[in-house]
Formats: sequence, structure tokens, C-alpha cells
Amino acid sequence: MKCVAQRKVHIKWSDNFAYAIGLIASDGCLSKDGRHIYFTSKDKHLVENLKNALRIKNKIFKHYRGDEKTKKYYAINFSDVIFYKFLNKIGLTSSKSKTIERVVVPHKYFDGFTRGLFDGDGTFYTFNDKRWPNGFGYKTSFASASTSFIHWLKESFTIFYGVNGYLHKGDGVTNLEYTKNDSRKLFRFMYHQSDVLFLKRKYDKMKIALEYDAKLHPNR
Repeated sequence: MKCVAQRKVHIKWSDNFAYAIGLIASDGCLSKDGRHIYFTSKDKHLVENLKNALRIKNKIFKHYRGDEKTKKYYAINFSDVIFYKFLNKIGLTSSKSKTIERVVVPHKYFDGFTRGLFDGDGTFYTFNDKRWPNGFGYKTSFASASTSFIHWLKESFTIFYGVNGYLHKGDGVTNLEYTKNDSRKLFRFMYHQSDVLFLKRKYDKMKIALEYDAKLHPNR
């Protein structure tokens, strides 16, 4: 009897599907067995977002990491050979963290992919610059262990969003960072639709900072 590959993920591009691809590209893991995809996070909401974006029914569970004795992480694990091969085709492999170079995403859905990367490995932080009156500043950052990927991402963001970030070496990763004006542009593109999946705490943090900055500089 011929074995038919089991399909759990309906492969069709949409904003939320692209969002899931961004999450997998940042925080996901492809097993070397050629069929299993694994995703883990301290934030249960993020794992739920991936599950909803891919419309899979697998259960979310908690687990340890390393020598930890407390289950601090939420995870989901599922098998889908067809989806696994699709991920390989668009640029994701089992050793992707350092070998990933680019991800083939339709331009129409690149905003969703960007939002997934941001929710997975991105950060947003505020600071006070004492050199200036009302010196309230903020930055948006994306991190990757692959230099090739972070350079591709920088170039793609310039083409699609008209932003010009800069690279900063971190501990085992390279950070792609954007200051105030570019952060506002990225926010508008990532959250231009209200009916899409995103991590609420990151959205709220950006929204509050941008609104506060607008009050400080109402004529900008």
C-alpha cells in the first residue's frame, strides 16, 4: 500500500500565513527528519498565534530547556511533509539559524512576514536622550545569527518600506536597528490591517510610545 503524505497546513498565501512564516523563520525549528516543525516561546499568545495562523489542531504544551527544573516555555510540534518541503523551497532548512539567506515571500504579504519576524525575534525599546529637550527616543530592532539574512532583510525593508536601518553586532547575532522616523513607518506597515494576528504586548508598547512622541512633537 502506498503511503500518502499527511497534510495539516493549507498552503495558501495570506497576511496571517506570511506572519506564520515570519514566526518560523525567527523562532521555529525544522527537525532533521524532514517532516516535523517545532515552535517554542515563553509567550503562550505567540504559540497560539502560530497555531491559528496555520489552522492546525495540535495541542500546545509546556516544557523545560536545558537544566531548568520549571517548565517555562510553551511549544507546539506537528508533522507535515508537504509543508516542510514548502518551507525548504522558500528558504528555510533544519539548520536555518545560521544558514538562512532569504525567504521567498510575495510582495503583497511581506508586511505579515515582517510582523512575524518582529514578534519572533524583534524588539522595541524607548530611551531618554539628555542631549535634547523632550529627548524621548525609541528604536525597533530585528536580530539574526545569519549575516546574509540580516543584510537581505535590510535591503528588502529599504525597497518595500523606504527605511534605512543600520547593523549592530550583538552577542552571537547581528541586529538590524531603526530609529524614530523609520520605526513609525514600520509600525504603519506591520499594523495597517486590524483583522490580522500579532503579539498584543509588542503592538501596545509601540503604539503608546508613538502616541506619546506625537504629543511631544505635535507639529512634526
